[in-house]
Amino acid sequence: MLILLAFIIVFHITSAALLFISTIDNAWWVGDNFSTDVWRMCDRNTSICMAITDQFREYQSIQAVQATMILSTIFCCVAFLVFILQLFRLKQGERFVLTSIIQLLSCLCVMIAASIYTDRHEELHKSMEYSIEVSEGQYGYSFVLAWIAFAFTLISGVMYLVLRKRK
Repeated sequence: MLILLAFIIVFHITSAALLFISTIDNAWWVGDNFSTDVWRMCDRNTSICMAITDQFREYQSIQAVQATMILSTIFCCVAFLVFILQLFRLKQGERFVLTSIIQLLSCLCVMIAASIYTDRHEELHKSMEYSIEVSEGQYGYSFVLAWIAFAFTLISGVMYLVLRKRK
């Protein structure tokens, strides 16, 4: 049982780390001389970064991605704290339902964020407000990590739903 708990804790911390990296790091959309994410666009040639603000045409989509990624990260951290509390408070044989619900909310938020970015990426990167041409790029590793975090949080949420407190 102790090995199972250690595995679940490591799996949850890994999910949270993936969410933090994909939310913060500047690599959702990359090209030869630029990288962009949901916060800023950086030109690698001049090392100048420009914040994505409300002057961009598709700013509402970016804000939706920002908000849901932040919510996902917060839900994942709260789910971990609730799991630790439930670990010591639940009676033997009860399930970690509250932890599972919060983790599945995190899963839903990261799925919404990555889905919005996937759907709107053409409009986002054809905006004339960018200082350089960013339409000729590809998805970066932060975007991929967001989808991996989706899978991890989904698996984790289901694990908590099935998990019972045993001796």
